[in-house]
Amino acid sequence: MSKNAEVIIIGSGVIGCAAAYYLVKQGVSVIVLEKTDNIGNGASSRNGGGVRQSGRDPRELPLAMYGIQHIWPSLSEELGVDVEYCKEGNLRLGKTKRHLEILQGLTDRATACGLDVKMIDGREVREINPYLTDEVIGASWCPTDGHANPLKTTLGYYMNARRLGARFYTGEEVVEIRKIRGKARQVITQKNVYEGENIIVACGYESRAITATVGIDIPMRKELIEALVTEAEPKMFGQMLGTADADFYGHQTNHGSFVFGGASGYEDVNKDNGMQMTSSITAPCICRGIMKYIPKLEHAKIVRTWAGYEDICSDGVPVISKIDEVPGLIVACAFTGHGFGIAPIVGTLLSELATDQETTLDLSALRYDRFKAAI
Repeated sequence: MSKNAEVIIIGSGVIGCAAAYYLVKQGVSVIVLEKTDNIGNGASSRNGGGVRQSGRDPRELPLAMYGIQHIWPSLSEELGVDVEYCKEGNLRLGKTKRHLEILQGLTDRATACGLDVKMIDGREVREINPYLTDEVIGASWCPTDGHANPLKTTLGYYMNARRLGARFYTGEEVVEIRKIRGKARQVITQKNVYEGENIIVACGYESRAITATVGIDIPMRKELIEALVTEAEPKMFGQMLGTADADFYGHQTNHGSFVFGGASGYEDVNKDNGMQMTSSITAPCICRGIMKYIPKLEHAKIVRTWAGYEDICSDGVPVISKIDEVPGLIVACAFTGHGFGIAPIVGTLLSELATDQETTLDLSALRYDRFKAAI
């Protein structure tokens, strides 16, 4: 097999697959390396599918807004795969005065960036979604937010990237990046050596160890998030739901099942030979929270649960950047649980960075060098 390409991408999640697709569309040769035996085995197959603008840091909000305005509406048609994109709004719910203060702050920062989002009271919340309990006293409401299917989106990008010539190699655990004459040039796996003009690292928390092999440290940590899916229920609502404390999120899919998730706190417990396992404690905790918001789901049956790691950046926004200290190296990681919804535009931006084009959006606030000490 050929081990050379113009661009080597480490990580076959939705962002890696999207970058591969947009690159090969331009005629660029691409190799994608995946540690496991399965495409999208990390967060891309384990998240809740939110495609939202509300609740984002102003530094990454333009990416979310651009994607929803220009890419998500036609993505199913472009990829030939129904990504189940649904744009019926996002309710971020509050039950206490403190919750409303949090939501008001998020809303004020978003409206200052031009987003159509507003605070509404409990009565207005239940006009939008009559299934929510009276305990909800207010919410932020963004009518242009929504959700999509992470598995099908990743699959769509993967299939089309491969159809256009991108080469995907699974079971290739990256050991290090190697510089030649001061430039990132080779990707060393346990089995092979790959070589390219540019190397994109987009493999979640594991990006930290890989970039460290060329002296780059991205300040992030990982946090285990767990999720569950129910049997199909009659159609109830189309909005994406979240909370002021971000302790759970969820939506109803097109075929009726509900997907809900929340933080675990059992990172040190949930280990089974290194695999991401769910806890028998976490799912009931998530369910108790859900029932306090949506009592009608009390008897909904859970089909399965799963867990995945968020790569949490120290300042809460991702790193999408060329690395000046290591020419030829590009990173896209530390998405802090916000990666899926902006994946299409991030893939576009990475393809532009790798081909030295002017980027569609300004990435200066997401550069790696923002972590440098001020002199």
